[in-house]
Amino acid sequence: MKRTAPLLAITAVLALALSACGSSTTGSDASGATDENLLQHVESSGVLTVGTEGTYRPFSYHEADKLTGFDVEVIEAVGEQLGVKVEFQETQWDGIFAGLEAGRFDVIANQVSVTPEREEKYLLSKPYNYSSGVIVTKSDNTDITSFDSLKGKTTAQSLTSSFHDDAKAAGAKIQAVEGWAQAVTLLKQGRVDATINDKLTYLDSQKTNPDDGIKIAAESADKTETVVALKKDQPELRDAINGALDELSADGTLTKISEKYFGEDITK
Repeated sequence: MKRTAPLLAITAVLALALSACGSSTTGSDASGATDENLLQHVESSGVLTVGTEGTYRPFSYHEADKLTGFDVEVIEAVGEQLGVKVEFQETQWDGIFAGLEAGRFDVIANQVSVTPEREEKYLLSKPYNYSSGVIVTKSDNTDITSFDSLKGKTTAQSLTSSFHDDAKAAGAKIQAVEGWAQAVTLLKQGRVDATINDKLTYLDSQKTNPDDGIKIAAESADKTETVVALKKDQPELRDAINGALDELSADGTLTKISEKYFGEDITK
């Protein structure tokens, strides 16, 4: 009987120790927060860490030595709604999801589009902007009014872009270019009939360098949705971000940020 009490005490201590070990996970992030209570950690620390490129204008880029951009302002507004400070970790796109998985930051805000693969592997917030593919022509072009009318026409496309595949599927002849600027140059010179690109690229170009010599001739029916990406086991933080996005949509903040960068509301 005299040994029973010490054994019970030891058992209790071991149980508490095991319980303490069980309350955390091996997947803790770099700041010390565990995967199970990341929202609580963000709230208690007052900091939301965000992975972004910092080189992707107009979404995440530097101007006068300050990180700015559409995605930057959106996630900063989310942080304000949550009552926390946003700290950015700039990361190349090729390694940004690996950084999320390694716990270098809590979320990604960098024009992450919704794909079946990402829906399977990550938690995704509700969309905060939408885009589509557009056909851009010279302003006086009346021949091209749809994707079907690209058949037999020549379009300027980056060979690594999904829009190259769209142009090819439409029966267009392809003139390879490095990007938007070169495509527009060839278009205005009359060396190509059109170019297919992201609508946001067109809107950004027209906002920063207005050009009445080009126009959107047609727009795809499919929309691309942009979201905040989180690790799969963070529903509490995802729900909090969704709530913040709802508030920012309702009070007009998202519209205001959108019009600042694109001249129109791309958030609905």
